[in-house]
Amino acid sequence: MTYVAAIQMVSTDAISKNLELAERLIEEAVSKKAKLITLPENFPLIGKRDEDRLAITESHNDGPLQLFLSEQSKRYKVWLLGGTIPLKSNNPEKVFATSLLFNPSGDCIARYDKIHLFDVMLDGRDEESYRESKTFESGNDVVVVKTEIGNIGLSVCYDLRFPEMYRKMHQKNVQIITAPSAFTATTGKAHWETLLRTRAIENLCYLIASNQGGIHVNGRETWGHSMIVDPWGEILAEVKEETGVAIAKIDINKQTNLRKRFPTLTHRKLDYKIDE
Repeated sequence: MTYVAAIQMVSTDAISKNLELAERLIEEAVSKKAKLITLPENFPLIGKRDEDRLAITESHNDGPLQLFLSEQSKRYKVWLLGGTIPLKSNNPEKVFATSLLFNPSGDCIARYDKIHLFDVMLDGRDEESYRESKTFESGNDVVVVKTEIGNIGLSVCYDLRFPEMYRKMHQKNVQIITAPSAFTATTGKAHWETLLRTRAIENLCYLIASNQGGIHVNGRETWGHSMIVDPWGEILAEVKEETGVAIAKIDINKQTNLRKRFPTLTHRKLDYKIDE
């Protein structure tokens, strides 16, 4: 059995303060015995404009944000999922929203570029509209990485609405799903808990979801309610609003046995397909 943690933040346009807060919450999670810690989407910066993220874009394996994550994982000897940070794409006007997993030695062992981009208009007007594709490049690859804790599948926020993505993770025997997010208050109130519990139940996986949780400098409000859900859909831990750490103990042996006793994944008749 292993303790895991979902960190909730309310990131600002001050990178140094965001990193200080992230470090304090990582330390709190470690003090509670967490061996796998996840940060939320956009943890180093939520600025006044979407374009602000372009100024902090890094190349893979090079830059202060990745150095911070490497140092934290190595210092505390934990697996650390770096929420998302902006990494360079071939388009100078766009970046990847990238989730990076670091091992206890400080090495980045997995990279996932967010596939599904949040281009929506929530109220039918422009008051609450989002167009991530304006500054983000979409990723293509579904990522599952084997670790001593379990097989971890990487996803981000809006991905939660696309169940076929998680079905594809089963080709690599996913056991733990991570979903760092900046889920809006509007969509979060309506769908957040339902989506998390559904993805956990239908895939018989643990799900660790670190969310942003408050009002940001751009005036937008995120939902919070970061949580850890077990393969039966039970919420093991939750942080409702503002900043904090959700801690829970997971048991991969229990999850494996559940799949044997309740083998819904072997009863599937239809396959989802993602265009290659």
